[in-house]
Amino acid sequence: MAFFSNGGDRRTATTAAPTGAAATSATMDSAHVGDIVGALGSIGQHDTLEGRTRKQRVRMLLAIMGPGLIVMVGDNDAGGVATYAQAGQNYGMALVWTLLLLIPVLYVNQEMVVRLGAVAGVGHARLIFDRFGRFWGAFSVGDLFIVNALTIVTEFIGVSMALGYFGLPKGISVPLAAVLLFAMVAGGSFRRWERFLFGLIAVNIVMFPLAFMVHPSVRDTAHGLLPSFPGGLNSTLLLLIVAIVGTTVAPWQLFFQQSNIVDKRITPRWIRYERIDLWIGIVVVMAGAIAIMAAAAFGLAGTDAIGNFTDAGAVAQSLSDHMGKTVGALFAILLLDASLIGANAVGLATTYALGDTMGKRHSLHWKITEAPMFYAGYAALLAIAAAVSFSPDHVLGLLTQGVQALAGVLLPSATVFLVLLCNDRAVLGPWVNTVRQNIVAGVIVWSLVLLSLALTAATFFPGLTTGALEIGFGAGVAVGLLGGAGMLISRRIAKRREIERTAQELGNIDPDQIEELDATPLTRAERKAIAEQDRDTWRTPALHTLERPVFGTARMTGMLALRGYLLVAVILVGVKIFQAITG
Repeated sequence: MAFFSNGGDRRTATTAAPTGAAATSATMDSAHVGDIVGALGSIGQHDTLEGRTRKQRVRMLLAIMGPGLIVMVGDNDAGGVATYAQAGQNYGMALVWTLLLLIPVLYVNQEMVVRLGAVAGVGHARLIFDRFGRFWGAFSVGDLFIVNALTIVTEFIGVSMALGYFGLPKGISVPLAAVLLFAMVAGGSFRRWERFLFGLIAVNIVMFPLAFMVHPSVRDTAHGLLPSFPGGLNSTLLLLIVAIVGTTVAPWQLFFQQSNIVDKRITPRWIRYERIDLWIGIVVVMAGAIAIMAAAAFGLAGTDAIGNFTDAGAVAQSLSDHMGKTVGALFAILLLDASLIGANAVGLATTYALGDTMGKRHSLHWKITEAPMFYAGYAALLAIAAAVSFSPDHVLGLLTQGVQALAGVLLPSATVFLVLLCNDRAVLGPWVNTVRQNIVAGVIVWSLVLLSLALTAATFFPGLTTGALEIGFGAGVAVGLLGGAGMLISRRIAKRREIERTAQELGNIDPDQIEELDATPLTRAERKAIAEQDRDTWRTPALHTLERPVFGTARMTGMLALRGYLLVAVILVGVKIFQAITG
């Protein structure tokens, strides 16, 4: 195992693309090829797990850790803190069940981008553009840029509220945060950046004393694990649930983690360790979300603040007034920390995607002079978001929730592209989705669509009763089951036809004998070992050498329908936020 102190074998500024064997892969930026250089250690480019002791394997895991943990903790950003606090302040612990249901969504979505990043060696935006063309690429990345820019505004809102609690005015706190965020990435060292992020992540430890000091009720928290709709399933509650979904499973996470895996130079042989990294991050993000919800629910119990959420800054002040200055300060520190981590991760997700889209260098291994567009894009994004954060306070408070709701509405689209890429054998080879993974992913996508449809219906028809919405959900589930069954049947028919064509090409033999032609004397264990070895070394070929997949009529119709519906849903979320602003 190799250990470095200078950030590893960063390529020189004159090298624009991988050379030698790496030139035949999809990897675009030469800085994305080399030793893995992490905050907690390094691994040589050609190192393997073979012959390693348990202690060495643990050290390798520590070196790999980063992308999964950072993307999950970044998920609990300023918008997340505000959304979870709103859920706790207005509904107690009654919505904890939404977090429980989102755990498989988090893992399934992020595990797919883990495979895409490690195997393809390019970012999410690059794959969408190359495999689906400019139209769909602009559709996907355009949505990302808009929502991400607004999300970073909410991060600066969080910074100003948190530091405002300690008496620092917005005119100082926001510019100071913008300079700090740029300094975090501008050093030309991936290791230094990741260590800085790990330091911020360590601050999350304050969530434990915060949750303890508000005297939480284990019974009430456990009761919240049972699905319920406090006050009835109306548009206000649905908007909050969509916001919880959007802040917990945001589209930017797909782009960030895939690009960060590429930037860290994680290859297929380390996918197992990156999955562990992801699970660690999920545990941390769930613990933080429940702690924030509990702080607002129990810390403000019995006060006039219950049911009257305004913003995260007001929650910190109310906790200070009711539970003491220490509790308020801990909440403000958690809000500040979440805002800085979130702004950094969302900003990088955007500029990573920008580099993918424009074919420019986009790596934290490069210095500013070596990748000027990458760093200029990041700086411009921070500057614009910081300026917008000086808008009137009542607008900014509603914008925070609205951005999370928009992310939730757009998530089905992002997940559809993700599933399509993970079924693209030319890109993932032996790492493509299994039937089971596709079924789970399909359930997730359809559930997100149904939730978005419910929000749309409740906004259009505010008089809809809880019973009517529940009937709608039931009908949607039935449609999903029928559609899923039809897709499985179609898949089996297509596979059978392929076998029959192969049988004819081989001389009109019995199709049932096709599998026997591949029979070998290898044992099951030997077959598995060969398959694993193939998977560990398989990389996506250069993208320009691959034939682009063709959308059939049914798939194209479905994609266009989804796009049209999402446009309507986004407009309706905007209408709902406007109504809230104008009273």
